[in-house]
Amino acid sequence: MYKLGVIGGSGIYDIDGLSSRREERVVTPYGDPSDAILCGTLRDTELLFLPRHGRGHRIAPHELNFRANICALKMLGATHVISLSAVGSMKEEIVPGHFVAVDQFIDLSKRRVSTYFEEGMVGHVSLADPVCGQLAAALGDAAERSGATVHRGGTYVCMEGPQFSTRAESQLYRSWGVSVIGMTAMPEAKLAREAELPYATLALATDYDCWHESEDDVSVEAILAVLKGNATLAKRTVVELCTALPDPKSSIATGALKYAMLTDQSAISDESRQRLSWLLQSERLMA
Repeated sequence: MYKLGVIGGSGIYDIDGLSSRREERVVTPYGDPSDAILCGTLRDTELLFLPRHGRGHRIAPHELNFRANICALKMLGATHVISLSAVGSMKEEIVPGHFVAVDQFIDLSKRRVSTYFEEGMVGHVSLADPVCGQLAAALGDAAERSGATVHRGGTYVCMEGPQFSTRAESQLYRSWGVSVIGMTAMPEAKLAREAELPYATLALATDYDCWHESEDDVSVEAILAVLKGNATLAKRTVVELCTALPDPKSSIATGALKYAMLTDQSAISDESRQRLSWLLQSERLMA
């Protein structure tokens, strides 16, 4: 049975319809994840749900413990991870309320630890294609079956936040040809690749940022009005996806660490081995 990890963004703090519901509080080498992980079964798929900002939306984007979040899902046996993220639209045709199954990222975050490989252990994974194509396609299909308007492909630019963009920044990002802007996809996608987890983001457009001349500038009030409808469709999408998860063995993420490690085995400390024991479990990497 597959285990689907779901990271819920703004407005999505629970998943309905789970049977055998229970909560798991996971201790990771990087501290606590955002909240207890809600576990259960949904349409014959095991589901691991983590509210990214914590229940009650109490953790700001720049304060998120991204490493602990991905690590906790991996430790609980996740075979896939999807992210549901509220974003601003950077294109006219991506109307607030539309969804985007993104396939690329630009990382403009500034203060976030973005790797598990440090302190005496060096690894470099390929991130040319940061999203699992099969999982993104299945996620887009599931969203359409749920009644959403879905744009396939597009670039998500990740800003630091928690403030929204200046008008000059918004126009600059538009000139890059990006599709959406948000605050949380990075380094989440990078860490999922290091953890060899098939990963995809469904970006849920709530507004036009501040570039759109005929729309009001982005405000929390305007976003909240769209969030509710997006959350309902996103939860339906998760249910639909549970019936059509692709084989993780065919994902670009599988085997991502095969040639990533550069540190000589004899130079790796016992402390480093212990810290990454949840991830580096093969004899080749832990010998």
